[in-house]
Amino acid sequence: MASSVDHVSIDCADTYRLGTFWAEVLGTKISDEDHPGDPEALVEARGISLLFIAVPEGKTAKNRIHFDIRPTDRTRDEEVERLLALGATLVGDHRRADGSGWATLADIEGNEFCVERSAAERAADPS
Repeated sequence: MASSVDHVSIDCADTYRLGTFWAEVLGTKISDEDHPGDPEALVEARGISLLFIAVPEGKTAKNRIHFDIRPTDRTRDEEVERLLALGATLVGDHRRADGSGWATLADIEGNEFCVERSAAERAADPS
């Protein structure tokens, strides 16, 4: 017997706002059962379920765990620009001139995540 992960739970100040941000990132929507001001918000996407939980304290340190996301229908750089337009901020730029590397962003509550190259970009890489 083994266990399975049901949700990845994320503590936050505004469950609906952060859930909506991540729903946009993942190309899905926040659960129809969740509304602004609710203590929890659920986002289900292909391969992952995120549960946002309201807590009174703010983020105080670097994440001990983070998401690495890979765009499915655009390049890494196009995805970075899309996420910045959604309200993310660029925390670290680890992209290299040869096209490799990644970008570290923070979501609207300061949680870091990385954007990697798309599968098409990786397949086109001659190295």
